[in-house]
Amino acid sequence: MYTRALGNTGLHVAPIGFGAFKIGRNAKIKYPSAYDLPDEAGVAHLLDGLIEMGICHFDTAPAYGLSEERIGNWLAQRSDSVVVSTKVGELFHDGESRYVFDELSVRTSVANSLRLLRRDVLDIVLIHTPANDVEVLTESPVVETLQSLKEAGDIRAIGLSGKTPQAATMALEWADLLMVEFNVEDQGHADVIEDAANRGLGVLVKKGLASGHLPAADAIPFVLRQKGVSSLVIGGLNLEHMGDNLEIARRCLETMSEGA
Repeated sequence: MYTRALGNTGLHVAPIGFGAFKIGRNAKIKYPSAYDLPDEAGVAHLLDGLIEMGICHFDTAPAYGLSEERIGNWLAQRSDSVVVSTKVGELFHDGESRYVFDELSVRTSVANSLRLLRRDVLDIVLIHTPANDVEVLTESPVVETLQSLKEAGDIRAIGLSGKTPQAATMALEWADLLMVEFNVEDQGHADVIEDAANRGLGVLVKKGLASGHLPAADAIPFVLRQKGVSSLVIGGLNLEHMGDNLEIARRCLETMSEGA
């Protein structure tokens, strides 16, 4: 599986990335079926298998429970080139999410992610917003704080993982990349995806399978055929299913190449 440039960030990702929610959290989930968290050996087996398949981007967040720590433990034992994206803003404790976007909280979150992921520099940090994403961007210092941390060398690329096309459009002015919800049932971000690509921003798609409610055989090609999409992030604990997803992506990209 070849890689694509993630906009002008200098980072490269495969067309399918790994959403690492399920290795760290199984409370208050939106997936159709419950699941048990894997143990440390199971996590290592999963991540090793993903790398062998060619998946080189792992997406995590502080709100994903043990996810950052587990990825960091695994990275400490590997020398592979892996792009890791994490987030600031959402915290999850005692079964509830809360959101904090003040400067101290954002700086503390980035410092914690550096420690847990065992990295000197974070590849990607995204603003993890609730539904009022426009308000977060306009009434908090989170953008300026991330820009400062990027300038200081703690972060390579910054962006938004929001909810609305309006906020994503606002982020075009400062972001290096966007993470947006996009699938056959939710095409509200189609225009901003194309605008982002025209500006040289990378675009990661989340919920391309609508949290497991859409069939991969239809959902993956729909997302990857959208002009401007860099990669589709898919979560899961089953290597066979991830392999099937990669095969669907490969066939889709071959068809697109032949038709070009």
